[in-house]
Amino acid sequence: MPPILGCVADDFTGATDLANNLVRGGLRTVQLIGVPAPGTAVPDVDAVVVALKSRTSPAADAVRESVTALDWLKAAGCRRFFFKYCSTFDSTDDGNIGPVADALLDRLGAEFTIACPAFPETGRTIFKGHLFVGDTLLSDSSMRHHPLTPMTDSNLVAVLGRQTGRKVGLIQHRDITGGADAIRARIDALKADGISYAIVDAIDDHQLHEIGEAIADLDLVTGGSGVAIGLPDAYRRRGLVGTTGGSAAEVPAIAGKAAVLAGSCSAATLGQIAEWEKARPSYNIDPMRLANGEDVAAEALNFIRARMADGPVLVYASAPPETVKAVQAKLGRAEAGEIVERAMARIAKTLVDEDGVRRLVVAGGETSGAVVSALGVTGLRIGAQIDPGVPGTVTLNEPSIALALKSGNFGGPDFFAKALAAML
Repeated sequence: MPPILGCVADDFTGATDLANNLVRGGLRTVQLIGVPAPGTAVPDVDAVVVALKSRTSPAADAVRESVTALDWLKAAGCRRFFFKYCSTFDSTDDGNIGPVADALLDRLGAEFTIACPAFPETGRTIFKGHLFVGDTLLSDSSMRHHPLTPMTDSNLVAVLGRQTGRKVGLIQHRDITGGADAIRARIDALKADGISYAIVDAIDDHQLHEIGEAIADLDLVTGGSGVAIGLPDAYRRRGLVGTTGGSAAEVPAIAGKAAVLAGSCSAATLGQIAEWEKARPSYNIDPMRLANGEDVAAEALNFIRARMADGPVLVYASAPPETVKAVQAKLGRAEAGEIVERAMARIAKTLVDEDGVRRLVVAGGETSGAVVSALGVTGLRIGAQIDPGVPGTVTLNEPSIALALKSGNFGGPDFFAKALAAML
């Protein structure tokens, strides 16, 4: 039986985040890295997540890659589709959420979908169309300093409205509290008014399950991974998926050497670095030295090798917002990120190919994308959750590598050590 759900994710950690919630709901799920070649065998699973690196690409490139992924998923037999983006709605007024969603709706011949990045378990909630991070409006959170997609407006109706020519409406908290039938009634009213997108309020997991029941028949759902929590049970009630023997999260344990790589500059990742450095060694990559042509990657590798016998080492290029802005002012926003990604990718590949490292924790969507691409990973088996939004994974292709790909904003202060322990 072909997969029921085909998902397009705009970055690698976001794809893993979504796959994690589907697996927690009992859907056998595999994550594929990039769009598979035509004729690639379709995995025997309930859901397939295609991980792209399109969150900060030019909008036209993001649209092209996303539509290509959708076409492959349709050919694979999927009947429902999901466009996954960040739970903090990372985007600019030029895209890429609106342009990609527009293109996917057009490709499916659909007229309506929702947009719901809520993920209460990680503190992302939506009330009256406004996105909160913990108790703080998105526009007042650390995301206002994001180096690539600074989020200075928490009103998602307005944010999405600037990215699309279609009409954007709202399904408010009062509709959600009425349950799935009230949500469906509100959807029908919005569609009658010519609305193509509805931002959906959600403040707890119970509401996500009601939303899942109400939207399970839509051709396309867009959102963060949280709104996927309610879909597995809704699909079962419709007879679209069955029950599986054993756990959907079974992956092999991977022993061997380990390392941690961090490129995210989020407040959560900076806190995790600080926690690691209390008792463990780390090496800080200076983007300006990279830009000057110094072989910082080789220095980092030598640093790791000198300490590998004593346990994992952290290599990071993460920095506070003011430092990032200063580097970007000198190098340009794109180049500042790319030189770090290239260095991290080289370090990861060398550690795997030459030093036998088989367990890697990677923080940051862009860094994860660079690392996974450099390693030639074609897909991931999704294992049990380490922290909300972050599962353990194991590569489908050889050599078998355990990977924890963490969105910059996710995980507790002790995440790095916790993830390494979970891989064994």
